[in-house]
Amino acid sequence: MKVSFVNKLSEKKETLVIVSDRSSMPKIAGLGQKTLNSINLAIKNENFKFNKLQTLEIISSDKLGYSKIIIIGLGEDPSVSLRESDLIGGKITQLNSKTNSNIDVLVSKNISNDESMLRIGYGSILATYKFDKYKSKKSKTNFSKTIKLVSNKNSRSLSKKFNHKKSVAQGVFLARDLVNEPSNILNPEDYAKRIKGLSKYGLKVEVLNEVKMKKLGMDSLLGVGRGSQYDSQLVIIKWDGLKTKKTKPLCFVGKGVCFDSGGISLKPGNKMEEMIGDMGGSAAVVGLMKSLALRKAKANVVGIVGLVENMPDGTAQKPGDIVNTMSGQTIEIQNTDAEGRLVLADALWYAQDRFKPEFMIDLATLTGAIVMSLGNKMAGIFSNNDSLSDKLFVAGQESGDLVWRLPLSSSYDKMINSQFADMKNIGMGGAGSITAAQFLKRFVNKVPWVHVDIAGTATGMEKNSINTSWATGFGVHLLDTLVSKFYE
Repeated sequence: MKVSFVNKLSEKKETLVIVSDRSSMPKIAGLGQKTLNSINLAIKNENFKFNKLQTLEIISSDKLGYSKIIIIGLGEDPSVSLRESDLIGGKITQLNSKTNSNIDVLVSKNISNDESMLRIGYGSILATYKFDKYKSKKSKTNFSKTIKLVSNKNSRSLSKKFNHKKSVAQGVFLARDLVNEPSNILNPEDYAKRIKGLSKYGLKVEVLNEVKMKKLGMDSLLGVGRGSQYDSQLVIIKWDGLKTKKTKPLCFVGKGVCFDSGGISLKPGNKMEEMIGDMGGSAAVVGLMKSLALRKAKANVVGIVGLVENMPDGTAQKPGDIVNTMSGQTIEIQNTDAEGRLVLADALWYAQDRFKPEFMIDLATLTGAIVMSLGNKMAGIFSNNDSLSDKLFVAGQESGDLVWRLPLSSSYDKMINSQFADMKNIGMGGAGSITAAQFLKRFVNKVPWVHVDIAGTATGMEKNSINTSWATGFGVHLLDTLVSKFYE
């Protein structure tokens, strides 16, 4: 499906979509009085209320020049958020998924600003995602050939800006694909190979195998994968979008547990199949790096993902074990199902030690406690830097990947102190998400840092017009917005 921006309605007319509130309907530019009269009559006959995202389909006569006219309501308040613009675009794609026709889209003046128009186009693309590669009978959905968004402004300028949105959508699709893949297909070794394939977009990819990680002292990360038949991997992805090398890179770190059985601390069987998605943090980072490369982002960015599989066998890590970390700190393992923080501990230390970044942001499906706190509506964030945290919050509001800050405090540290090692990998007495973040904080030194717990948002969010998939791709648009808005 192709999305384009034009200055006027097409001469060849198939389907017309009108996005409007009630008061703006008579003022929609580009429609003749005869067409408007017919539309208004249909509105009256169907008692159409213009509720937000409510639709009215009108079978048009040949005299009007369209085979079909669809109205999408904007509600009583004609102002529309950017995320609602996404949903409108998704609705347009959904309504026309069986017609395979060309579509002209007219919008009321209230949302005809550049960003809203771009986001309608963005949502239209997001809605085309599907993951049916393992079905013997593929979906027969036929998306529209073209969606033309009619703008009274410079359509050429909008088309150029839209390349950015298309790049983000491709990053989101990649993240969704990775999370949706079963773990018998996407194991740590195969995952690393797939990431290496992204080098064709101009990314520099380096893979550290178990031998190299052992030399670096990454026993915390390596311990998680000891029970797996697949070797653990640490993958470094670099995008050098600036000519100067003096600029500190932006660094994003992702948890990539390709399957999490819980290890020796075995999870209950109910919904264990969903643990193929325990690498959602890494998928967001990989998707981000692809989008930055596609749009030639003017920033130097490093993505680091720790890829492991947490399985029980005779060699697996056990409760009571004590492991070293690259930082020199030691960890007592009290629960092998608190494995994500063990992966991130070494990955974060490696990132700050090698790259001396401007900041670090890690993403991880880390704790069930964050789901209890925020459900699947927002991701929880924890930070040692107010400015960076505030920027990420703003990026969340703009992108629609919403985040909410929770506290960090030294008063929680005693909950993860160990009598046998420097720390233990779980806290006691509640505050599970906070103690996990306090644990990670011990591996970032003084680098500005945000931890993003996406356990409730990487998968299983409420389905809508822009995502009917189990995997959401949460985090890609969030991080791209942060980079483009504040660091380019």
